[in-house]
Amino acid sequence: MSTPHNSAQPGDFAKTVLMPGDPLRAKFIADTFLENAKLVNNVRGIQGYTGTYKGTPVSVMASGMGMPSMGIYSHELFSQYGVENIIRIGSAGAISERLKLRDVIAGQASCTDSNFAHQYGLPGQFAPIADFTLLETAVAAARGLGVEMPVGNLLSSDVFYDASNSTMKWAEMGVLAVEMESAALYMTAARLGKRALAICSISDSIVTGEALDAKARQTTFTSMMRIALETAVKMAGK
Repeated sequence: MSTPHNSAQPGDFAKTVLMPGDPLRAKFIADTFLENAKLVNNVRGIQGYTGTYKGTPVSVMASGMGMPSMGIYSHELFSQYGVENIIRIGSAGAISERLKLRDVIAGQASCTDSNFAHQYGLPGQFAPIADFTLLETAVAAARGLGVEMPVGNLLSSDVFYDASNSTMKWAEMGVLAVEMESAALYMTAARLGKRALAICSISDSIVTGEALDAKARQTTFTSMMRIALETAVKMAGK
């Protein structure tokens, strides 16, 4: 049972899938943290792996960049491969002054400028939110690892190079950071009755202009990775 974007077979994916945007970050996680990791999908070089972490089956697969890409991969994992939980582990740009490079944050909800929800024909605006069980489990995992993880609102944007220069307006409403995938993930999970959560590491700051390079984004966000992995272990059986 393959899809246009996934060559994996039934049973190849664990119930919980960690989804970074970058395929190379998926490979790094599989090589660094998973035991007996097996490549189960490499269509378009997206790299999906399944192995175990502390004896618990866990998968990791890239989502690519942007909501259309996240919408495709999360939908196929949820609807075709029996995945119950997807934890996005991505990078985000801080728009809150209190966030520093490499800080880890959890997206309780996701504002968006995208028209992704139009497909559902809703008679109003949908508020994309994380699954509470995943969120509270991740918060407990972060606390157990001694990692301070602020929880709040994300902005999930359709554009990276914003010609309107309006991103900081969202900070006035308490939004913590901007990224490009969480709203589509939350909406897809809601539609299919599954669980989703976005945990992000701060890779750059729109407030200060600081930024990490691509190599640092790929290999140094280990606190976020460990929180997601511990969450996957705690979610086993739920």
